[in-house]
Amino acid sequence: MGEGSGVGAEKSGREEHGGGVGVRELLSGVAQMRHDLPSIVRSLPALADHRRSRRMTIGKRFQQVAAAHSDRPFLRFEGESISYDEANRTVNRYAALLTAHGVGPGDVVAICSQNKPGIVLAMLATVKLGATAGMLNHNQRGDVLTHSLGLLEAKILLVDPDVCEVFDSVPDDALPRTTVSFLDLEQESAGRSERNPSITAQLPASTTAFYIFTSGTTGMPKASVMSHSRWLAAMSGIGGVGIRLRKEDTMYASLPFYHNNALTVSLASVLASGACLAIGKRFSASTFWDDIALNQATAFCYIGELCRYLLAQPPSPADRQHSVRLMAGNGLRPGIWDEFTERFGISRVVEFYSASEANIGFINMFNASKTVGFCPLPHEIVEYDPDTGEPLRGNGGRLIKVPKGHAGLLVSQISTRVPFNGYTDPQASSKKIVTDAFKKGDRWFNTGDLVRSQGFSHIAFVDRLGDTFRWKGENVATTEVESVLDGFGPVAQSVVFGVEIPGTDGKAGMAAITLNGGESLDARALGVHITRELPAYATPLFIRVVKELAHTSTFKSVKVALRDEGYSHAGDDVFVFVGGSDGYVPFYDDYAGEVAAGTLPRK
Repeated sequence: MGEGSGVGAEKSGREEHGGGVGVRELLSGVAQMRHDLPSIVRSLPALADHRRSRRMTIGKRFQQVAAAHSDRPFLRFEGESISYDEANRTVNRYAALLTAHGVGPGDVVAICSQNKPGIVLAMLATVKLGATAGMLNHNQRGDVLTHSLGLLEAKILLVDPDVCEVFDSVPDDALPRTTVSFLDLEQESAGRSERNPSITAQLPASTTAFYIFTSGTTGMPKASVMSHSRWLAAMSGIGGVGIRLRKEDTMYASLPFYHNNALTVSLASVLASGACLAIGKRFSASTFWDDIALNQATAFCYIGELCRYLLAQPPSPADRQHSVRLMAGNGLRPGIWDEFTERFGISRVVEFYSASEANIGFINMFNASKTVGFCPLPHEIVEYDPDTGEPLRGNGGRLIKVPKGHAGLLVSQISTRVPFNGYTDPQASSKKIVTDAFKKGDRWFNTGDLVRSQGFSHIAFVDRLGDTFRWKGENVATTEVESVLDGFGPVAQSVVFGVEIPGTDGKAGMAAITLNGGESLDARALGVHITRELPAYATPLFIRVVKELAHTSTFKSVKVALRDEGYSHAGDDVFVFVGGSDGYVPFYDDYAGEVAAGTLPRK
């Protein structure tokens, strides 16, 4: 990679991000797969069927599995199980009630809930009708939540009573005309038809299934589109060929169901085999393995930060008193890969790479070490501009492929076979498409991610690029946080970026701010303002007060310089977020270690 492409600003060494993938490792993985050949054989025909017109959807697939495994457990929560047959009958009653409220094909049903069986059942009822499930993040508040509701334009809102208070932060006219709590949903659907809706069998795979909110690269959250076709491809590819659950397995998901790790990867893997989905209400490092044992889980989904928190717990007999044989997710860093699998006795890691809006995915189907896996679809790794996150072009106007072993920007080809569903906002979608990349007329999706080739179509994930960073498993859009900071009276201007904290995954938020003339910073009041307006994962942990910020075209370069200076040697007044009633306090040396240990910020 040429100078100025930004590789020096990223940790792209082979040791940090995993080495190469060799022939011996692949052959070993193929040998391990022989036990799962029935699952693979069942999944291949569906994986090869790319017809978006075919009459197969999530709801229809669920009905088929429910008929084949009617007495087997489908959902398990806090040790209690719901069978496939009971779940399907409940879903059908919910669908009948939604129909009575006028919900049909093309409508949007907003769903907001903590992790519990109701969120899965409500989603299935919605998609059975050909409607779209808008999966709201219950951590959003104020303008961010109002914006998300505006994107959905939902006909009805289904809400978990435990999160109803989040809607107190938005104006009444931002809400759908009808709101139904999960309690009312259960009561009002009693006695309604338990037969499968007739419309389900008629829906094409091209129908939109649900909207997943993602920060994208800039601005307010965007609603990425998940079609039934794309979800079914994940069920066959990630679930049937990659994860390969058996019908006796139980997949434990404590990650939120408004994200695809739980809603797509975990649920699709379960339906690919007729297995059971155990739902954790929320992730807790101290009780994780106890909940795994309570729910008889043999697999779980993860993000990197979850693994860090589990490793930070004191060793316990519970570390091995479980039946987990595999884990599936993304973000397990090479530096802790071996330590984690050895301590907790995990024999298979199905690491994968994708994004809510991406048209490509990688999966570690061969159980190789320290890789996000393999993908047979067309993709390239190219040079990029570190300030904009955009691919660079050579003298001929084409993208520049990086040499093997170097990090670069991942782009994936868009075609009729591998479409880009995009966002609800066409303008936001167009910004992610690169045209005339390698030849005239071609179209490629800019993932915004820095990766490195490991050979045999495997890659290692390195970092995210552009005006977004990842913290607590969430993408944080810097412009969204800047908007909230700029709305605090004394702040004249703000710049937000991500900084590394040793011992954590992703990057924590840091802001550099200038104050209006003569004003001083009320750190506690700022903490109250930010806590009210932003979800916890987007709250900047560091606030640096500076005298001035650039107002020129080199603004992004100044942003990069601020990020590189970080928080420990800033030379200005720096405040850190401790949470609780204290909000922000002056920086002190032990703060980063306390964040890494999970003791700060306080709830």
